[in-house]
Amino acid sequence: MSSIADNLRRVQERIAKAAESAGRSSNEITLVGVTKYVGVEEAGALLAAGCYNIGESRPQELWKKAEALSAQRGSHEAIQWHLIGHLQRNKVRRTLPVVSLIHSIDSERILAAIDEAQAQTADPAVSINVLLEVNTSGESAKHGLAPGDIEPLLEVAPDYPHVAIRGLMTMAALEGGLDVAARNFQALRELRDKLKQKVPDCVQLNELSMGMSDDFEVAIREGATIVRIGSALWE
Repeated sequence: MSSIADNLRRVQERIAKAAESAGRSSNEITLVGVTKYVGVEEAGALLAAGCYNIGESRPQELWKKAEALSAQRGSHEAIQWHLIGHLQRNKVRRTLPVVSLIHSIDSERILAAIDEAQAQTADPAVSINVLLEVNTSGESAKHGLAPGDIEPLLEVAPDYPHVAIRGLMTMAALEGGLDVAARNFQALRELRDKLKQKVPDCVQLNELSMGMSDDFEVAIREGATIVRIGSALWE
């Protein structure tokens, strides 16, 4: 598993270089290691190498890996689990006790389901941290809200006091290469900057989750605070 540690180091070096080129500090950027295509053993190796932010696309895989790695380490407190894929309402209750940040809120219905479920837990004073997923590419195959739908959702955020909106997330278009990706990322940053001036007091838009293995350096240039890296850690 030493290659995983080597890959992590190389990705961290690329993040640092991209941040420096953009006049930023690498400390501003959180690397989420995405374990979607690997098993528990590889995820454990990534954790052992020092990557404590772990991302999963499917709730069932997040539950499985979280349980296994918690048992392996005796405690899961050091691990920050990120759900980066679509969340269905019937999987909310089991996901909330595990996850540190949900990147993929794409409707008021799921926001309401999370709020209701968290209100019924043993610690309802704790808010669930989420990002709103924005479809900046306009591709019909992608989940996410249209840019114009974000402001109305932010306006009703006070109705859901057990959910803390921390920022926005997007995925670059599948076609068009890095130039198109840069425009998608720029669009998210500009939308965030516009909305930040008029959000309710309960909303913070400090986080921009954007950029994956093929385009995270471009995302950092455009202001990403979270990058979601999968294949570059496993190849």
